[in-house]
Amino acid sequence: MRVVRVFVNQGLLAQSTITLVDDAAHYLSRVLRLKPGALCRLFNGVDGEFEATVISANSSGVIVQTGSHFENNANPIIEINIGLGLSRGERMDYAIQKSSELGVTSITPLFSDRCEVKLKPERFDNRVNHWRKVAISASEQSGRSVIPTINQPLSATDWIKSDTGNLCIILAQSGDTNLQELGKQKSVNLMIGPEGGFSEDEIVLARTNNFSVVRLGSRTLRTETAPVVALSILQFLWGSL
Repeated sequence: MRVVRVFVNQGLLAQSTITLVDDAAHYLSRVLRLKPGALCRLFNGVDGEFEATVISANSSGVIVQTGSHFENNANPIIEINIGLGLSRGERMDYAIQKSSELGVTSITPLFSDRCEVKLKPERFDNRVNHWRKVAISASEQSGRSVIPTINQPLSATDWIKSDTGNLCIILAQSGDTNLQELGKQKSVNLMIGPEGGFSEDEIVLARTNNFSVVRLGSRTLRTETAPVVALSILQFLWGSL
């Protein structure tokens, strides 16, 4: 029988009685309608994952008894940080959801020359909170217990110029290499464009800052498809697929 996994925004310890509140309590009691004695697994992205038994569930909260720490083998074994060109609504949600399922470490939404999304600074926090919920839900479903970091939006120029020491890749149809030719890595920065891709100026700037310009093949992929394909290849070559 499948045991539900739930993210909780509070501390976790083995062999403890914990009162769950907010989204986790609502999900367990109102959506799943779990009864006393039901089993679940809890994680908070920091303390690991724990088996838990529901003791009570009502309108004031859900009380659980945690058991032993659960060894999680679904967490990423390579670090992949994505700079993702902003796209509209469901396309951005889809890209974040699938990237989270496929083991991305962090996602930074990017404003770029061909970006059609105009997001005002005062809306940044709301959008980042929304995307983080998408990443949490994907993490619950996929089995990972470390939640991807969703960063504040940046300009593509600023992301290109940030010096992390990682192998840096920008996807473009004009690329002169492919992912398999790069050699095995433990940490990667992967830059994926919006609808319409990156401008030539952005690609030149990336080359100047030691980015590898990589093509994924002869077909032009949608902005929400490219992360799925690129991450699948990287996880197959260097990770856990």
